[in-house]
Amino acid sequence: MFFGATLTVAGAAQADDLVFSLKNGTNSVLNAFYTSPVGVDDWEDDVFGKKALGPGETMEITIADGRRVCKYDMRFEFQGDELEDLEDT
Repeated sequence: MFFGATLTVAGAAQADDLVFSLKNGTNSVLNAFYTSPVGVDDWEDDVFGKKALGPGETMEITIADGRRVCKYDMRFEFQGDELEDLEDT
């Protein structure tokens, strides 16, 4: 299943921060969004915290983990416990 969330890079807030817009292009609520640098086996904390991203909504995301990498694996957790993973993005 392709989930339809889209990423648009907006530029960096600081040299080490990755800032982008995430749009939920599905008909399901996106409850959680996890990232991990490529090659790291564990997911970082939920980027959304206590928020969710409804269908058609867009949220600006900042990954300020201090790393100098731009490629991440991503996990999207939708309402109903549906998962979608993207690797090396």
